Amino acid sequence: MEFAYYPGCSLENTGKPYDMSIREVFGRLGVGLREIEDWNCCGATMCMSVDKVVGFAVSARNLALTQNMGCDICAPCSACYTTLRKTNRHMAWNVHSRKIINESLKAANLSYDKMVDVRHPLDILVNDVKIENIQEASVFDLDGLRIAPYYGCMIVRPVYHFDDMDDPQSLDILFRALGAEVVNFPDKVRCCGGMLMTTYEDVALSLNNHILTCSEVNKADVLVTTCPLCQMNLESYQPRINERYKLNHHVPVLYFSQLVGLVLGIDPVKLGMDTMLIEAKDIKLKPKPARKAV
Repeated sequence: MEFAYYPGCSLENTGKPYDMSIREVFGRLGVGLREIEDWNCCGATMCMSVDKVVGFAVSARNLALTQNMGCDICAPCSACYTTLRKTNRHMAWNVHSRKIINESLKAANLSYDKMVDVRHPLDILVNDVKIENIQEASVFDLDGLRIAPYYGCMIVRPVYHFDDMDDPQSLDILFRALGAEVVNFPDKVRCCGGMLMTTYEDVALSLNNHILTCSEVNKADVLVTTCPLCQMNLESYQPRINERYKLNHHVPVLYFSQLVGLVLGIDPVKLGMDTMLIEAKDIKLKPKPARKAV
């Protein structure tokens, strides 16, 4: 099993622990990742807000490069995942735009006509690797760690792909199988505001405060996310949220792949655990019983 790996801009910088943990977990589970050579920014929302066709062309270059690799894409960043999938749909539905985009790609000796699938690592782990195989490969369990599973608003929307758009369950099922207690978390798909933190900070701080409060009310030990921007907003802005609302949030916010890596027995430093701003002190790993010889 092998995928073209598209880390995107965030995983090269602020989301580096996500990149580290995805590579380590996939390597441990025997899933190949070949980074797309000379990949470029997906364009996110910035390019499309100026010119949609330019935005799609920027994103389509990555799809064209992947088409030449002969495999599907693994895109961990929620924004990248959504943008690449949106580009796929647009080019499939709009013949005129597809022609214009391919004319742009032609300048780089590329074309895109054989659609590649864009997959999120959570989808790959749960539906391709399979939870039972992750359990089999694990050396620890999470010993009742109380987890708030935060999917964010992008990876299950706008249309169904690998999970329910209103009440997704992939993280819930995965971490219960790995020994955690998944708390009731009504905010699991509530938006964190994304880039609103740089434009309408008051709105973004309010959105993140709601998510953090929900995790605390439901007594979560750690909030687990699938997106680098969600992780940054929820973790790094806690001091500003506390100042604004006179609160005392101190919620560890981890990437789901970091917890999976710990269960697999991977060195926490290789998972970027030492780089997190808020230490997850309540994680207690319980060694799994040794298998009896048959």
